[in-house]
Amino acid sequence: MIIRHATLKAKQRQERDKFPSAVSTRIHRALSWLDRAEQSDGDLDSQFIFLWIAFNAAYGQEHENFYNNETELFSRFIAKLVELDKNKALYELAWQQFSSHIRVLLDNQYVFQPFWEFQKGKIEECAWQRQFAQEKGLINVALSTERTDKVLSIILRRLYTLRNQLMHGGATWNGQVNRAQITDAVAILECLVPIVIDLMLDHPLKFLGAPSYPLIGEFDVDFKK
Repeated sequence: MIIRHATLKAKQRQERDKFPSAVSTRIHRALSWLDRAEQSDGDLDSQFIFLWIAFNAAYGQEHENFYNNETELFSRFIAKLVELDKNKALYELAWQQFSSHIRVLLDNQYVFQPFWEFQKGKIEECAWQRQFAQEKGLINVALSTERTDKVLSIILRRLYTLRNQLMHGGATWNGQVNRAQITDAVAILECLVPIVIDLMLDHPLKFLGAPSYPLIGEFDVDFKK
């Protein structure tokens, strides 16, 4: 069952005065984009973009130099969420609700960044194919051991490639050539993102990192809605 924005917003209103300002800002921003994603039902491209922004608002924070890149940051974020997820909502998402969507995405070369590096002439064909095969091996180990954090991190890395493709104008709006991956991505994110926000609401002191773009002034417009 998908947790809706209205449910999460009501929960946030009850608890937000107890939250540290940094995590309160991240949750508030994430909820605003989740709300917008729900209003875009039927427009998969918009839904995906708004859902990714909601996820980014949740995990995005100032980080130390040892974080190599964005995917490393959200992989660590997911690992923490899985550890805190005592009700196994993320486990159920990965292994019961959307296992078929996940497996399809993991086999999809169009959301595998090295495939695009080959298309740009930056690497040889054998290089991306070798990396694809190697990652499949890692995926199979994660699947066989039910490592929810590893599987979700790999999926999110694939979706990050799709995110870049859309946000950098590398696809046509409502184009037919990427419908399969967009459909699977939205199906996963519209369940994943609310779970992420819900876990942050339950464990605010575990997510104290300041947002990458801090709050300036007393509050965002409509912050106290």
